[in-house]
Amino acid sequence: MTEPAASRSLVIEREMPYPPEKIWRALTQGALIEEWLMKNDFQPVVGHQFSFRSTPVPGWDGIIQSEVLTIEPNSKLSYSWGTMGTTSLVTWTLTPTKSGTHLRMEQTGFRSEQDAAYKGATYGWTKFIGNMAQVVAKLD
Repeated sequence: MTEPAASRSLVIEREMPYPPEKIWRALTQGALIEEWLMKNDFQPVVGHQFSFRSTPVPGWDGIIQSEVLTIEPNSKLSYSWGTMGTTSLVTWTLTPTKSGTHLRMEQTGFRSEQDAAYKGATYGWTKFIGNMAQVVAKLD
């Protein structure tokens, strides 16, 4: 009997001075997602298969295959994140606070041998969430 492969999770949390409804728009409207993350054909519908598209680099075609798994308006969004033969899960959780919203992003499913992917995701998501904050700040 073999042991299951160990997996790691990446968690990034931020307090944002905006209501959950504003952040939700940035998480679920394709044009806004493109501003802070990547080109996409996202639709906020459970079961919708979509892709994120970025500039290809050697060893990666620039496409992330995804499927919407959870939609709880203004509260929780999750989707699969498939790239380079592996699939992980991205979950966004929005919790109202006195000063705005606590944003939590968790990406699960990094195998122990995926250290470079984990480090790259940590850098990427930190940058993307910073970009998202700028997008949300401009929303009415």
